[in-house]
Amino acid sequence: MNAATCPTALVVVACLAPALAAAGPPESVDPGQIPAYRLVRPDLAAAGQPSPRALAELKAMGFKTVINLRTVPEGPADERALVESQGLRYVQVPLTPDSFSLADAEAVQKVLDDPAAGPVLLHCASSNRVGGVWAVLQARQGKPFEEAEAAGRAAGLKSATMVAAVRRVLGLPPDPAAAAPAPVKP
Repeated sequence: MNAATCPTALVVVACLAPALAAAGPPESVDPGQIPAYRLVRPDLAAAGQPSPRALAELKAMGFKTVINLRTVPEGPADERALVESQGLRYVQVPLTPDSFSLADAEAVQKVLDDPAAGPVLLHCASSNRVGGVWAVLQARQGKPFEEAEAAGRAAGLKSATMVAAVRRVLGLPPDPAAAAPAPVKP
């Protein structure tokens, strides 16, 4: 490269830098703004409930879609408006461990399969339900249950109740270890 082409190369880099920076969501965020945040894959972040400030900054963080797994009574009333006011897509798939169904997981998968949707922020209150949905999606893609559960745990799955819901949705019998009473010390 000679001196004449150097300025041109700098202009190209300067023009591309914003596009490259906005190509995906951040690798990490302040846990006070988005608790339990983690990248599950380059175009998908799992998380707990974002703060109002974080919700207002999701577009600047590089997201195009938000999938909220919280039920209507438990989430912020203005979340949809905050997300859509930034021109982002908002999808609500409300679920609890008791109501979680294969249809819920398929609704999330449909959004994740849409090439125009990513990057996606998939959240609930603590990322527990996110991890449950992710475990079901991984199992449906052919991972053995133990691997799918581990992927779910990496995405936030933590409660025995949600693990039981994952097993139910996948048509697996309850985990005998989870149902066994704790041994009594003499």
